Amino acid sequence: MRFLRLMLAATAMLAFTAASHAAEPGYQTLASPVRSDAGNKVEVVEFFMYTCPHCNVLDPMLEEWVKKQGDRIAFKRLHFPASGPNDPLAHAYITLEAMGQVDKFHSKIFRAIHVDRDRIYRSDEQIKDFLVKNGIDKVKYEQFFNSFAVQTKLKRLSPTIAAYKVESAPTIIVDGKYVTSPAIAGGPGTAEVQAGRQTLVVLDGLVAKAAAEKK
Repeated sequence: MRFLRLMLAATAMLAFTAASHAAEPGYQTLASPVRSDAGNKVEVVEFFMYTCPHCNVLDPMLEEWVKKQGDRIAFKRLHFPASGPNDPLAHAYITLEAMGQVDKFHSKIFRAIHVDRDRIYRSDEQIKDFLVKNGIDKVKYEQFFNSFAVQTKLKRLSPTIAAYKVESAPTIIVDGKYVTSPAIAGGPGTAEVQAGRQTLVVLDGLVAKAAAEKK
């Protein structure tokens, strides 16, 4: 009986230690890493959605973090196609990216959806109308929107998401193998802003870890 009690106690301790270890890092490791094409830089990929309130909170913090990283990282965003392969906002983001206009319109789209409560995301026409009202060249936008390059990139979103095993946004992948997010880094019950800050702390560690692994 004493032996059984010791075994149960040891099992409980192991379970507690394992759970603590799993929660402590604030990230997960992909079983099948995705090859990075960032060379000597550490690749950081954010999967986000304009309609996601968590992405809206994280975005300004993450943008500031990216600026501080400088040339250490190669950062890119991929818009999670929530409504399927032809998701209007995913298509719009890729179009803006191809036009070199993301910086001008990125925060405006977040603001329109989350502050102004403007439902610009229901169709391609609605998001185009919004962008035109805010200064984009309609003809050029339509040309890029329908271009082979943009259409190809849009089609590649689904297989890319499958390769990274991404199921929700925001999700951030470091160097094709480490995964974190406010939900992972912050844990249940953590306030939104605090979870975002903890995510950036985890990202600092992951970038350093990935950079050391490249040496």
